[in-house]
Amino acid sequence: MTSQENPAAERFRRLHSEGLLVLPNAWDAGSARLIESLGAKAIATTSAGVAWSHGYPDGDTLPLPLLRATVADIARAARVPVSADVEGGYSSDPAAVGATVAAVIEAGAVGINIEDGSGATDLLCAKLERAKNAGERLGVNLFVNARTDVFLRGLAAKERRVEETLARAERYRSAGADGIFVPGLADPGEIRAVAQGSPLPLNVMAWGGLPSAAELEALGVRRLSAGAGIVQAAYARTRRLAAAFLERGASDAVASESKTYPEINALLAERL
Repeated sequence: MTSQENPAAERFRRLHSEGLLVLPNAWDAGSARLIESLGAKAIATTSAGVAWSHGYPDGDTLPLPLLRATVADIARAARVPVSADVEGGYSSDPAAVGATVAAVIEAGAVGINIEDGSGATDLLCAKLERAKNAGERLGVNLFVNARTDVFLRGLAAKERRVEETLARAERYRSAGADGIFVPGLADPGEIRAVAQGSPLPLNVMAWGGLPSAAELEALGVRRLSAGAGIVQAAYARTRRLAAAFLERGASDAVASESKTYPEINALLAERL
């Protein structure tokens, strides 16, 4: 099979040129199936949510067999394209990153997110090349979304952060990136400048003060991600309900704020 013959990969790629792709990130097969049932056109994972669901902190600590198993479970449960957040690739060795990317492709992913963090741009470029090579070997036209943390980590002075982001976007595009993800980018003027300054589809993340979806699309954004926002809200709600239950056995709140057992069971039974 050639890369052009993988329908899910090509569908995921097209979604970045058909308006604004909105992705409420999932962290396991159940959340992925629920999100899909609400009309999501694709499923993207949140690395933080996946790590937390297995009892690990975010930050390249998740054992790779658990990452692969999670992607495989999500790909089984969902019928839409799946993109996996592989953090920094779980290694500083580009060859090892290539092997990791190959594993998530074999598990069913047709896209990945991979980030520079505070690392050198040259290192991410080498990882991007290995990631694209992995897709080519496996016959998948892998959509590689390169995340740069210039805004998120304050890697450049405020007056230079757009310039630095665009410089990195060009480096990453030359290394094979298909999209650029800039978490922390929220100002409309800066969003427009980044969108217009790079040929790569721009991905932004849910953020306080972020413009509406319609405004983002008009500014040139092609992908909007929830990041870890939804799973963080789920943890906050779990904490609130569990604390009330432990403190006073508050059964009514547990019952009234829950999706029904038959609804959840039926949703997941559809994929058996």
